[in-house]
Amino acid sequence: MTLRNASGTFDIGGELTVHRLGFGAMRITGDDVLGDPDDVQNAKRVLQTAVNLGIDFIDTADSYGPGTSERLIAETLAPYPGDLVVATKGGLLRNRDSDWLTRGDPDYLRNAHLCSLDRLRTDCIDLYQYHRPDPDVDFEASVTALAELKDEGVIGHIGLSNVSVEQLETARDIVEIATVQNRYNLGNRENEAVLDVCESNEIGFIPWFPLAAGDLGAVGDALDSVAEAHDATRRQAALAWLLAHSDVTIPIPGTSSVEHLRENVAAASLSLSDGEIARLTDAGE
Repeated sequence: MTLRNASGTFDIGGELTVHRLGFGAMRITGDDVLGDPDDVQNAKRVLQTAVNLGIDFIDTADSYGPGTSERLIAETLAPYPGDLVVATKGGLLRNRDSDWLTRGDPDYLRNAHLCSLDRLRTDCIDLYQYHRPDPDVDFEASVTALAELKDEGVIGHIGLSNVSVEQLETARDIVEIATVQNRYNLGNRENEAVLDVCESNEIGFIPWFPLAAGDLGAVGDALDSVAEAHDATRRQAALAWLLAHSDVTIPIPGTSSVEHLRENVAAASLSLSDGEIARLTDAGE
């Protein structure tokens, strides 16, 4: 099973065509998203298998490791296939206590981007996302810094992560926003209003934590019923719902297992009926 002709496609920024099921590369790092994984070769095998299965959108961040995920992606896949879009994020600082500290000042973002260029072994990052707004830094200044890097030709498209509708609209007044990456899954719909704005403006919506690590709470019974009807797993039914719920969603389930990766890709071919989609939607509200 591959993604070709299965998940549909989305044009990031109106020009980067990707299949609507990507791969989130956070889980190829070590415990607490710090350092190398226990089995580096397995992590590389997962990355290579993802591409072999037709995944052409890989999402990472400089804070995953920190730097580990970006480095492993480059070691495994560079020079990159022509149709592969690699997205990364900047704006979070890590420490040995595994904290995630916001850093949105322009100089920090410029330096973070420069380091990502080096680790990813590229001259231009296809999609660079501001990882999380820093409450101590003017949001417009952070976005403007990325807009300047885009003007310099070292960022192809700009994305945002963990933003409100108001922040998204503020950023759109500064520069074209290609994607938004917010927490969203069948059981957590708090960012529905942000998704609505994305739909209205052809902005890709990348739901992070798309499977809620398997804990989808109150929707479990409905999900089990739909999955059973398709001889599928819970994870597959949840991914199929995300793909069916909106034409702009690009789920990026992450895994450190080739087996789970294949399972996720197979979900793209799962065709839910209108009734099943409605039932799952109602269960998650």
